[in-house]
Amino acid sequence: MTMSLFNQFTSPTLFGVPLILVAMLMPWLLFPTRSSKWLPNRVISLQTWFLKTFSKHIMMPMNSPAYSWVFMLSSVMIFLLGINILGLFPYTFTPTTQLSLNLGIAVPLWLATVLIGLRKQPTVSLAHLLPEGTPTPLIPVLIIIETISLFIRPVALAVRLTANLTAGHLLIQLISSATLAIFNISLSLALLTFVLLILLTILEIAVAMIQAYVFVLLLSLYLQENT
Repeated sequence: MTMSLFNQFTSPTLFGVPLILVAMLMPWLLFPTRSSKWLPNRVISLQTWFLKTFSKHIMMPMNSPAYSWVFMLSSVMIFLLGINILGLFPYTFTPTTQLSLNLGIAVPLWLATVLIGLRKQPTVSLAHLLPEGTPTPLIPVLIIIETISLFIRPVALAVRLTANLTAGHLLIQLISSATLAIFNISLSLALLTFVLLILLTILEIAVAMIQAYVFVLLLSLYLQENT
């Protein structure tokens, strides 16, 4: 029973080809390209509105040197949002439930923000390791603690995304299995469980969108500290 619950998080294969590659390409295949027409359709208009609103919201508190990151952050947002939502459909796979993939996204982006800070403003970046007014005996301890917290940031990004999506998928599978098991025992109880399953699915859709936004928002905060 335990293995059957966690089998949904293993990467499926078809004819020896890992379907995780197909799942990672799907957000870009479904995302329409810009049109040269004077009157674009509703999908492209919604896409343009979303990108403008998201870019304005993310870049508003940042300094001008960070504006070049708007395309990167928007791409990461679209990628994570598409994968998280598509993973909720039946007979699909969610790559962001894999910690290795999330670390592969979080570590390079976090490292880029740190290197930008060390290159453009090394004094300010290193000053984050030691708060102002720290007593002299606590300086070595605080430097060690701040350094550890700095290197934990990408791990926290990846683990947060993985844990939230994994927990939601497990709850959906557990409640759906319980609904089928209770159906032959009590129809009213099975109906109540099914309503709970629908509410949980709606909640999981919200979690999928929120976690993609939180991932990008934290990256923008790290970038703001180093620009």
